[in-house]
Amino acid sequence: MTKRAIGIWAALLAGISGASAQEIDQAKYDAFITSFKAEAMAKGISAEVYDREMASAKPMQIVVDRNNNQPEFAQAIWTYLDSAVSDRRISDGLNNTAARAAILDKVEAKYGVDKEIIGAIWGLESSYGAILGSHDVISALSTLAYDGRRQSFGKSQLIGALTIIQDGYARRDQLKGSWAGAMGQTQFIPTTYLAFAIDENGDGLKDLWADHEDVFASTANYLAKSGYKSDQPWGFEVTLPEGFDYSQASLRTEKTVNSWHQLGVALPTGSLADKADFNASASVIVPAGANGPAFMVLDNFRAIMKYNNSTSYALGIGRLSDAIAGRGQPLSAEWPRDDRPLSLSERKMLQEVLTAKGYNPGPVDGIIGAGTQAAIRQWQKDQGVAADGYASAKTLAAMQAG
Repeated sequence: MTKRAIGIWAALLAGISGASAQEIDQAKYDAFITSFKAEAMAKGISAEVYDREMASAKPMQIVVDRNNNQPEFAQAIWTYLDSAVSDRRISDGLNNTAARAAILDKVEAKYGVDKEIIGAIWGLESSYGAILGSHDVISALSTLAYDGRRQSFGKSQLIGALTIIQDGYARRDQLKGSWAGAMGQTQFIPTTYLAFAIDENGDGLKDLWADHEDVFASTANYLAKSGYKSDQPWGFEVTLPEGFDYSQASLRTEKTVNSWHQLGVALPTGSLADKADFNASASVIVPAGANGPAFMVLDNFRAIMKYNNSTSYALGIGRLSDAIAGRGQPLSAEWPRDDRPLSLSERKMLQEVLTAKGYNPGPVDGIIGAGTQAAIRQWQKDQGVAADGYASAKTLAAMQAG
């Protein structure tokens, strides 16, 4: 799945409030289908294909509800990883990758993407092909295109899905997927499918639903073209020295592995040289702040994030791939499980408190972006605590008490 599609799927599906949006007006939906034909034809879709495929499209209320509801509560990274790298998922990963070892070995050799990474994506996206999504993609995407805050996305993906059918890469009855239009065993949205899907076995189809050669080759092709490097790891856990400047713990800050080493960043045991080339570019991240584990991540981590722009997801893929490869290890540092992430309303409250105290987090929108993190760090520096910029329940409570 792409970073855009999975973000819609994971974030919204996890936190649906249960409130229903206004019922879809069938007449207005039909009028949209009629009016959109000219735009689709301008993008290369024939009138014949459009009329045939859109005749059976139906508006989907579930798409409107999930698209228009913003989740109140965020999932803690440790909760996500408990599921992503569970004993069951690891066991299933070992069994399924062993069963498809010959194909995975061939794809790894051809595309330069580690088979365990492909296996981990396969596992997280569809539970190794067991859960693909059952929604008609044309209906789902036409609903997104018709209504709500993702109309531009919906329109581009709907044209992409029609192009897939028109070009003969897949049949309409194959186009089943998530409510947001992600398809197949590794959940590609239509534009990603068109850009990266591979007909690996040469049968004229790019079958991401049932053909493992196409599934694995397409996934590897996407990662390879996103900058994946076969000669380096995704990353690994590290320890940080006393007095570490947490403003440098960010994907935006890149240094050579050796530069981090000179700053005192180390492995829990052993030498950094055992893990990565000292000349490789890397970042240090602390996904749960100074009280949780720290990781050094390299270019392959960034390639995974192009697949899905989520730190939690990329860590899940990395950790699961290590386990499938037989090199998984428990983290040496514990997650701060007693310091829960903030809800949406609490994130807005934190921004309001920062503003009231004279710091400048930017707009009160509940988004913990660079501006809010900088404001938190400045407040933390003034309090004499580790300035990690991490927004949590304890941070908010301390701010309100001070």
